[in-house]
This record gives sequence, structure tokens and C-alpha cells, in this order.
Amino acid sequence: MLVAGAKASIPPERLPDLLTRAQADLGGRIQEYRRRYELVDETDEYAAFFVPTDHWDEVGERLELGRRETDALRRTHEEQLRRIGRCSERREEFDAALEIRQAAVIGL
Repeated sequence: MLVAGAKASIPPERLPDLLTRAQADLGGRIQEYRRRYELVDETDEYAAFFVPTDHWDEVGERLELGRRETDALRRTHEEQLRRIGRCSERREEFDAALEIRQAAVIGL
């Protein structure tokens, strides 16, 4: 989370609020995500999806976020998916997919 925020030039203290806002938005749309996007991993705690490359721009507009805030969210979700990939031995698969898509990891 800290790495993603730093890369997007967001102070670390801003990230928890941004992630909470995004989770509230995405969590309310979980059924839509299940219908529209590829579910790549799921546990009792989260569902991880591959989403189109403009996904976080749309979320940022919906939440009225600036470019850096939107970028921090995108990077944080990508890093979370990479962590999931390392733990599940799917890192290469996820890294390759992130070259053409984005990630959304939604808490359940």
C-alpha cells in the first residue's frame, strides 16, 4: 500500500480514506463485477477481478478523485493482486495479465 501511494505521490495518511471510499463503491457493485469481469481469485475475504484498462479512471470520476488519487487506487489494487499471485504461485500469470488489463480486489 505504501509503495503504491509513494509511486502515485499520495501521502501515506491519505490511502486508508481512499481505499475505504473505493471499497464502499466497489462493494456495492460486487454482483455487477461478477457478471461483467473475469474473477481470478476469491476467498472469504475478497474477490479479485481483471477489469478493463479504463476501469480506475471511471471509478475516479465517480468518486470525484484527482489523477494522483485515482492512480494510487489503481496501483494499490495491482499490488494486492501481485501479492495474491505470489502467495498462490500465479505471479507470472497475473503480471502478464496486468500488462493489458487492470485489477480490482474487492473486500467481501
